[in-house]
Amino acid sequence: MEKNNEIIFPAVAMRGIVCFPRFVMHFDVAREISINAVKESVKGDRFIFLTAQKDSYVDEPQENDLYQIGVVAEIRQTLKTPDNVVRVLVEGLYRAKIKKVFMEDGMIKCSVKKLPDYSRAKSDPVELEAIIRSLKTVFERYSELVPKMPREHVNAVLSQNDPCKLFENIAYNLNLEVEDKQMLLEESNVLTKLGMLFANLVHEVEILEVEKEIHDEVRSNLDRNQRDYYLREQMRVISAQLGDDDSQDEAYEYIDKIYELNLSEEISAKLIKEAERLLKMPSSSQESFVIRNYLDTVLELPWNKKTKTKVDVKKAAKILDKDHYGMKKVKERILESIAVHAMMPEVTGQILCLVGPPGVGKTSIGRSVAKALGREYVRVSLGGVRDESDIRGHRKTYVGAMPGRIITAMKNVKTSNPLILFDEIDKMGNDYKGDPASAMLEVLDGEQNKEFRDHYIELPFDLSKVMFITTANTTDTIPKPLLDRMELIELSSYTREEKFHIAKNHLIPKQLKKHGLKASQMKINDTAIYDVIDYYTKEAGVRNLERTIASLCRKAAKEIVSGDSVKVSYSKKNLESYLGTKKYLDDEKSGKDEVGVVNGLAWTSVGGVLMPLEVLVLDGKGEIETTGSLGDVMKESAKLAVTYTRSVASKYNIPEDFYKTKDIHIHAPEGAVPKDGPSAGVTMTTALVSALSGIPVRSDVAMTGEITLHGKVLPIGGLREKTMAAYKADISTVIIPNANKGDLDEVDDAVKAATEFILASRLEDVLDNALVKN
Repeated sequence: MEKNNEIIFPAVAMRGIVCFPRFVMHFDVAREISINAVKESVKGDRFIFLTAQKDSYVDEPQENDLYQIGVVAEIRQTLKTPDNVVRVLVEGLYRAKIKKVFMEDGMIKCSVKKLPDYSRAKSDPVELEAIIRSLKTVFERYSELVPKMPREHVNAVLSQNDPCKLFENIAYNLNLEVEDKQMLLEESNVLTKLGMLFANLVHEVEILEVEKEIHDEVRSNLDRNQRDYYLREQMRVISAQLGDDDSQDEAYEYIDKIYELNLSEEISAKLIKEAERLLKMPSSSQESFVIRNYLDTVLELPWNKKTKTKVDVKKAAKILDKDHYGMKKVKERILESIAVHAMMPEVTGQILCLVGPPGVGKTSIGRSVAKALGREYVRVSLGGVRDESDIRGHRKTYVGAMPGRIITAMKNVKTSNPLILFDEIDKMGNDYKGDPASAMLEVLDGEQNKEFRDHYIELPFDLSKVMFITTANTTDTIPKPLLDRMELIELSSYTREEKFHIAKNHLIPKQLKKHGLKASQMKINDTAIYDVIDYYTKEAGVRNLERTIASLCRKAAKEIVSGDSVKVSYSKKNLESYLGTKKYLDDEKSGKDEVGVVNGLAWTSVGGVLMPLEVLVLDGKGEIETTGSLGDVMKESAKLAVTYTRSVASKYNIPEDFYKTKDIHIHAPEGAVPKDGPSAGVTMTTALVSALSGIPVRSDVAMTGEITLHGKVLPIGGLREKTMAAYKADISTVIIPNANKGDLDEVDDAVKAATEFILASRLEDVLDNALVKN
């Protein structure tokens, strides 16, 4: 019956089944209302409406118990079984939505409205093609995991390019939950439909893969156990026939080795007890394998073996100078340790921590120290270690147990007094398995590490003769108790001059040798080295510098091998043709005496930079605008500068009401780089006084320093790097706080020779030297 585009059909509430259009399926009906609906349909035009129940356990479903969207199907065949169950074969025709549900003549009837099967509205062809390909790939994996999947069906799916038919070929043969199938039926957009199908298929594949892994593992274990049992029985019979068992001889060999080591009573008794256990068990048992591994590990440790160390301070200094340029503080501290060791060989507990940015030679200096002392060198990487067992080891009763990294290093180095370098100690983490940093407390404590106990060996091992050096990029992530056990030596970033000498004396010879080149075949002149440092690398260390030099070596080798030239020489003129356009430009600086523009100095993690500060004064209402990604501290410095300028306004002919009638804009290029810190105080004040008074600022002057409200100049950090930036930019005069006078000792000699340093105690000193005098 049809009314207002709505058709009334007898309906069957399906339990656990969802029908789709163009899908032939059979199902059994046993409820009276469902049997009546089938009979009514067969009497008429054989059309019936099929919709799924939300809850399969409801026997008398109402409208709220049914999904609103179902399928109008045609009954092809019915068969009544002896137990009064009717088996029905149907073919889905089209989707339909319920408008009304009512009971009539002992059956459910539904007034439904026909819906289109597919809609391609707003479907991107490219996206559609992508989801089709993905769906085929996942289905192919699904077919491999599903047993007895017909190959013809798989080929039909993989060769199908029509999205609608592809959906039907896969969805109709997929074993999904009722809710998932109903969602697929209700969705009309073909792209969304395929996406939902893809998600369901991926989920099914994941489940099937896990099932397969479990099955394979169970089967593998069964096969392995049967094989092991068979082999063990064979070995037992063979041993019995031959009458020999080597386990006793092996145990006595272990006991002899233990006595030869002359260990303490506690250690000897423990080891002999373990060796005697071998006498009481078959050599093929798992327990004897564990004991043998344990004894082998313990006996390989250097209990009484020492390396003869050298205590020649002058020779050690030569080795350190040869391997590393600069690093005066580090070398001095290491030479002090060597001198103390020469005076008192029994002194222990000297643990150094080298802290600095990547690439400045922290790790390599450990190797040089070992060479200078004549000790064996071993490096233990702690980066990413999150488990305490990595440090202390596992109990030997666990399967696959092994000693921790400390004992393993001692076993490999075969001496009780090596130099152990703990690399990246700041990169250790912690989780539910324990805190490795806490385990390191015992290792790095000279009073406790005399009896370090690894969980695996379970015996006290003396680490007091070991010299420990640790490296870190920062101390922020190192726990305070651990930090307290180490003596910090900070390595700052290399200056331009240091990089030049390192490149010339170390990196270039190293790379020439590595690339098979002679010094006569490739030459990089001094100006070219400076250009590589200034325009092709920007780093605290020299790793990228070394890579760039290696690149030049490769290019030279190519030209020589190809016969284009016999010798390659790099200079300032031809460097760009080999390395390409400059990656970094010179620091922006004020090139002429200007009003409101001052050359400031800033510190970064990769060295010092020149930072021109600009101030512009406009008519306004006394607002202060700061731009250039300035932090809170720099903004406060700007307020201090304005207040101080008001206090000295009459001295520099500045209108005393400028803070009411003028707007002040302070800018620090580059705008995208965040900046903060108090050391720009003198720079801001000088620029502000210049802009308000109209007096130009000398372009050959750079400055740095923190200010107070009363005009005092306070000390700053990073003077070594900042002065190098000024030297690189050809700045002849640098104004620094008087309190930083002692830090001039650390400034590079080349910088001190080419630069005039003005020590300022008050802002008047800065302004008198920075402003152009009429």
